[in-house]
Amino acid sequence: MSVQTLVDQAIIPSSPFDTEGFNQAVMSTYARFPLALERGNGARVWDTQGREYLDFVAGIATCTLGHAHPAMVEAVTRQIQKLHHVSNLYYIPEQGDLAKWLIEHSCADRVFFCNSGAEANEAAIKLARKYAHTVQQIEKPIILTAQASFHGRTLATVTATGQPKYQRNFEPLMPCFHYVPYNDLNAVEVAISELDEGDYRVSAILLEPLQGEGGVRPGDIAYFRKLREICDEIGILLIFDEVQVGMGRSGHLWGYEHLGVEPDIFTSAKGLGGGIPIGAMMCKSSCDVFQPGEHASTFGGNPFACGVALAVCQTLERENILQNVRDRGEQLRDGLRAIASKYPNQITDVRGWGLIDGLELSADIPTTAADVVKAAIDEGLLLVPAGPKVVRFVPPLIVTEADINTALQAVDKAMATVTK
Repeated sequence: MSVQTLVDQAIIPSSPFDTEGFNQAVMSTYARFPLALERGNGARVWDTQGREYLDFVAGIATCTLGHAHPAMVEAVTRQIQKLHHVSNLYYIPEQGDLAKWLIEHSCADRVFFCNSGAEANEAAIKLARKYAHTVQQIEKPIILTAQASFHGRTLATVTATGQPKYQRNFEPLMPCFHYVPYNDLNAVEVAISELDEGDYRVSAILLEPLQGEGGVRPGDIAYFRKLREICDEIGILLIFDEVQVGMGRSGHLWGYEHLGVEPDIFTSAKGLGGGIPIGAMMCKSSCDVFQPGEHASTFGGNPFACGVALAVCQTLERENILQNVRDRGEQLRDGLRAIASKYPNQITDVRGWGLIDGLELSADIPTTAADVVKAAIDEGLLLVPAGPKVVRFVPPLIVTEADINTALQAVDKAMATVTK
């Protein structure tokens, strides 16, 4: 069967989706919206009934180049026909090429590849703990993280996540994590002082440059620069979770570029592969203390994932997509602020970087972010909540000026619906 035949068949809407059969077969770990999506192109997707939607979710900040981008189609086709998976027991040229690109375009000296953001953050936590024992000489290392953060769903990363709702019923959690308010320098200084007792010492600080799940809250520049000074003064590692904000979504390739500081360790996933599962933990050579056998991944860094991810990276650079992110992000925020001015009692803030933006609803009204998302779906726009009161906008980075205008019209109509 030819590729064109497959494409032609994919455009034909399927029969009604069997929701009941799906729910019987798949574990109910998600509260799904009543949509079954089956194809996409650019910033648009279609459901099984053939209805079109403007996709401002992008797989939750993952589909960097949108859907069915020619560069990804070509890379997927080329790599799957060549070599898709081998063990890390051997050298993998595609892995080396991707690592070199990431190093050349960041402050990192070394890269470890895995399959997801949670795995990348897990690797960062393990690296920080080994560094604490072997370099910092800390018997019981403590990692500071922020309240309202999100770092993943593994036991260690959900412990690092400063949101009790994600931790409930998974106790006992991993030891030696401590939470402080985000953007609160005094809280960090107090924690470092008070937690230094006996064999316990703070060894690392793990933060998102911009909190995504925590409500699209950008980091304060002065706060992060002072943190870097503190870490340098007392020998604490500074770790950035760039899983959601990295790979160009902020308007810079990395979120730390907004803050004017370099982390010792940082992580990436989501947008790195444009929708193909891949994660990366990157670090300065000074804290690269892993030895063979101490950390690994069967699928991490295989030829397929790395070949496609490199194509995504090169396309970002070649097509100057970061400029589009900055331009379209400014357009989106300006439009959302105009909408907010029409609903001063319902909308309290518009904030974000590049194409990760949040519309915050008033705590004094019953309307939730999910209500707005549902109303937007009826208008042909897909959005995603970031907590109970923040609507998140994370479209593909190739979104156009016309797409933004269409989305803003849909948001205006959705707000009119939910505020009746």
